[in-house]
Amino acid sequence: MRGLFVTATDTGVGKTEVACAILRNARAAGLDVIGMKPAQSGHDPGEPSDADRLRAACDGAEPLEVICPYTFAAPLAPAVAARVEGKTVSLARIVDAARALAARHEAVLVEGAGGLLVPLTERETYADLARALGLAALVVARAGLGTVNHVALTVEALRARRIPLAGIVLNRTVAEDDPSVPHNVAEIARLTGCEPLATLPFVRDIAERASIVRSRLAGKIQF
Repeated sequence: MRGLFVTATDTGVGKTEVACAILRNARAAGLDVIGMKPAQSGHDPGEPSDADRLRAACDGAEPLEVICPYTFAAPLAPAVAARVEGKTVSLARIVDAARALAARHEAVLVEGAGGLLVPLTERETYADLARALGLAALVVARAGLGTVNHVALTVEALRARRIPLAGIVLNRTVAEDDPSVPHNVAEIARLTGCEPLATLPFVRDIAERASIVRSRLAGKIQF
């Protein structure tokens, strides 16, 4: 399968924003790439969900239920949310859905939920999904204090499972800097051997921010 697996070091670090920017850049360059959100939980019905945003970034090329096979109300890891709602998540079903998308499109971008080891099913994590799909992983992380440890642990977990590292993106999630910000890129490169592809700025205006994210990532992600 040709594609990319987008993961993060934590929840709320801007993973969907980065995934949407990558999708829009790739499609603008002429690549028929489709986004997929295997499972989402805790969606506010009054706001666009992660899957909605991925679908919009792909110009609505596939129905929402195809892009996102599982949706849960509780803001919990998919395996836990499914258990609370008396449901189950099947890794095989997700893999089949991803392969079906890959058969209709040139590439598939699969966005995880939270971090790499978030429980997806009762037995498997998102790392198991990335391995099952044979996709390299792009890691999205906060730009501030604590990110060096989080990124290094995530990269170590990827390498222990022989999941290729496609790159690292640092994302400013708050307006205020902290003393670590000027040093984090170099420290991450020193510890992991992989220099982050970009450090994305904090911009309050959503449209302006989306444009900046796209420009900073243009040409840096390969499928």
